[in-house]
Amino acid sequence: MTHINRRKLLAGSGLLAAGLALGGAAQAAGSRPPNIIVILCDDLGYGDVGPTGGRRVPTPHLDRMAAQGITLTDYYAPANVCTPSRAGILTGRYPVRTTLSRVLLEADTQQLPKTERTIAHALKPAYKSALIGKWHLGHKGDAWDPTNYGFDLFYGIPYSHDINPLRLYERKAGEAMRDEEVDFPRLQQKFYSRARGFIEENAHRPFFLELALSSPHLPNFPAPGFGGKSQGAGAYGDTIIEIDSIVGRLNATLVRLGLERDTLVIFTSDNGPWFEGSTGGLRQRKGGGAYDGAYRVPFIARWPGHIPAGRRSNAMAMGIDVLPTACALAGLPLPPGVEIDGRDISAVLMRGGASPHEELLLFQDENVVGIRTQCWKYVRADFYMNFLMPLDGRGYPQLYDMRDPTEQYSVASLHPDVTRAMQARMQQAAARFAPYRRTPEDPIAAQAKAQAAARGHTNLPAMWQD
Repeated sequence: MTHINRRKLLAGSGLLAAGLALGGAAQAAGSRPPNIIVILCDDLGYGDVGPTGGRRVPTPHLDRMAAQGITLTDYYAPANVCTPSRAGILTGRYPVRTTLSRVLLEADTQQLPKTERTIAHALKPAYKSALIGKWHLGHKGDAWDPTNYGFDLFYGIPYSHDINPLRLYERKAGEAMRDEEVDFPRLQQKFYSRARGFIEENAHRPFFLELALSSPHLPNFPAPGFGGKSQGAGAYGDTIIEIDSIVGRLNATLVRLGLERDTLVIFTSDNGPWFEGSTGGLRQRKGGGAYDGAYRVPFIARWPGHIPAGRRSNAMAMGIDVLPTACALAGLPLPPGVEIDGRDISAVLMRGGASPHEELLLFQDENVVGIRTQCWKYVRADFYMNFLMPLDGRGYPQLYDMRDPTEQYSVASLHPDVTRAMQARMQQAAARFAPYRRTPEDPIAAQAKAQAAARGHTNLPAMWQD
């Protein structure tokens, strides 16, 4: 579609003023505001796909997408489990601010507060928006679904596909909800088909789509034709091949519709792998404190003509960056009245820029448990015998040089000045987010204090004493 036709369309639909107001990176490049698609997998590990080192399961379509775009090697999900991670992506805020710090189960009545502003809110009215797939931000009452959070369309399931009861719902904004039984082996294919329909229906105007696949979260239900395809990686590997196929079909749809150069496509995951899947050698897994196996996940972005092909960047980024980046590309302001923690990473994606973050915070529920700078990572607690154990109070400071992402050996003893600086950052972060706690006291700080007192504290080496 030419720029002249675009102006005529905007004028005819009453959106000319909004269209002319769209500045930002896309307008600076002389193009229309981009469509934005986020393909969000559920529990996909860093080592499950080729662009981030996976070798066990073939992912040719994701390999091609990475060759045509950029892979962020140091991208973090907003949380190490799914509900808070999804809240962080949609709001651009650390999940603790949204009150959603843990996974919601069927009996839970909590939901994303209606005061939160999502990407869909931020892009209105210039964009049509849809969330297709897994929601998992609340499911009680008659106003729980994404159409009550700025989206024009919801087609999907309320939570993970291992939670019962489970139905497949569809609702357009302002219309009644419809539902049907879930065909588990064909569920991801139905998500893709509805996403393709949404793209086709809105090919003439900017749109935002979150395609939130509910795989490869266990149990795995490979679609007909995909069972046994992974040759040794079981049903989990088969579902990754299915996901890869969906990515290929979606990108082909954009080419067929002439939208390839008008659409930013992002592929990522809500957290690291659960009981199956590969962390790619990173430490810990889904739910595992602040270590990277729980948080660091694939991130591949493709936008021909705007993102140079074949790029890799270690600039640290997080899912909270999607909202401010979308706003910047659309030339729209950030949502008013809320504090956004994310940053615009369009310069990282398109120009090889440095990370806009000085630090990223990693949470376990409401607790700040890790802090990442571009060069360093500090961890203040880890799981041991099924409880979160503070490490500082025991005299076990955990500082990692992120040139070695495996986090196997603390280098705190080699860099005491860096350790103290990171501890100070940690204390400031814990204090900054203390008002958002739903429980009165930071259990890590309380336990660390008790541990230090029990050990006499003066038994610690001098370099670790306050």
